[in-house]
Amino acid sequence: MNIRLDVHTHTIASGHAFSSLQEMVHAAAEKGLEILGITEHAPGIPGSCDPIYFRNLHVVPRQMYGVELMLGAELNILDYKGNIDLSEFYWKKMDLRIAGIHSLCYTPGSQEQNTAAMMGAIRHPYVQIISHPGDGTADLLFEPIVQAAKEAHTLLEINNSSLNPVRHKEKARANNLELLRLCKQYEMPVILGSDAHISFAIADYSYIYELLQEADFPEALILNDKPALFKQSLKQPPI
Repeated sequence: MNIRLDVHTHTIASGHAFSSLQEMVHAAAEKGLEILGITEHAPGIPGSCDPIYFRNLHVVPRQMYGVELMLGAELNILDYKGNIDLSEFYWKKMDLRIAGIHSLCYTPGSQEQNTAAMMGAIRHPYVQIISHPGDGTADLLFEPIVQAAKEAHTLLEINNSSLNPVRHKEKARANNLELLRLCKQYEMPVILGSDAHISFAIADYSYIYELLQEADFPEALILNDKPALFKQSLKQPPI
């Protein structure tokens, strides 16, 4: 694939990442990307952005160094209904809204409760992408999640960072392989996410490629080399 976009990345504003916004965009330009998404952690993650950060996104140019910049948040799924943090006031100011389960903001329940939580977020009118659903933080039923995502036009991410052995996400490989097989079965597009916390990791999907090959996943269902189709596939929020 000729990778053209990465829309799940973090800067120093997230509190535990290591590159500035402009360093991230410079790196994206050097890698030939057309679109870079910067999705800082919402305030539920310790040390991350105060809500005023998201209120002020309007000051940042959306074109830098030949790269289109999409600014938003990686929101936290908070409960078994799929409620997310921040509020509509802030969601409206974002170009991109990702939501995921993080252990610091979510108490795992039964497989059914966790699945209901993720499906609630999938159906949320502002959530466009679910981050690292296969990382194993919560035990999930993946078939209903894929079905709900297709119905709601919410993209599911295959997350490269979760597959890095240093993360010790023991269920991530099997879970992501199952997700790929189900997305292939239901003809559901996926988005690959680097989850980069430093500029060098932008558009690094090196741990994912083996799974794509093992699942015999169709290139036609991967959006990272199709900027126009990616934009077309993004759920349009009610703003």
